[in-house]
Amino acid sequence: MAIEFTKYHGLGNDFILIDNRANPEPIITPEQAIQMCDRHFGIGADGVIFALPGQDDTDYTMRIFNSDGSEPEMCGNGIRCLAQFLADLEGTAARSYYRIHTLAGVMIPKLEANGNVKVDMGLPQLMAAQIPTTLAQADEKVIDATLEVAGQSWTVTCVSMGNPHCITFVDDAAAIPLETTGPKFEHHPAFPQRTNTEFIQVVRPDYLKMRVWERGAGATLACGTGACASVVAAVLTGRSDRRCTVELPGGCLEIEWSEVDQKVYMTGPAERVFTGRIE
Repeated sequence: MAIEFTKYHGLGNDFILIDNRANPEPIITPEQAIQMCDRHFGIGADGVIFALPGQDDTDYTMRIFNSDGSEPEMCGNGIRCLAQFLADLEGTAARSYYRIHTLAGVMIPKLEANGNVKVDMGLPQLMAAQIPTTLAQADEKVIDATLEVAGQSWTVTCVSMGNPHCITFVDDAAAIPLETTGPKFEHHPAFPQRTNTEFIQVVRPDYLKMRVWERGAGATLACGTGACASVVAAVLTGRSDRRCTVELPGGCLEIEWSEVDQKVYMTGPAERVFTGRIE
């Protein structure tokens, strides 16, 4: 079977987008997604995203397989790419925003005139049971808790943006040995569903530098939900303003944790790279 695809990236976090609107289930398996994501023997990507028919009064549904075949609840850079993909598919009929059903709830990306996509990411979830983690009682928040990883004590704050994040603040994000430390956070027994991990350097109250180890994808150039979770964590611990620029290896995202409605808003680019067909 030949599958047509389009590759997009959001700040270097890259995805294979598949038009799956004629079928309510993904048309490839997780094993096939692993092959497609392979950067030497496949197309190369951090994940495969499917545009499926909407449900529960939404325009479309988003499903995603990570490069290791696992399925995350949501992906911030991915949903921006999906919104741009849908606009490209619809052409002149494209709308200015979409209501997208995800495993983390309904997300609303809005296409802006300057080419960026602004996404209403919803409310952050802060209780240990929501993340989930065993670092606190189920109905308690995990703020500046101690976690032993790789023979070192880390101070961590945990946030869910529909998917789990463990945030730690460091003096120099570039100095973190991500390839060795990241997997130990991801698979730590304190996180029964594994976790994304963000290492954050506070440059100014309105400017953060971030490196990320993503659950199921490893070191990536950007993570939208991670940037959102990191700003929430920085506000909770008194380190940042509610509106921040988050610098990632692939570029910058603008994140706001609104004081008005308590929702998190993420703004950043989504760019088409190329189209193709794979057997």
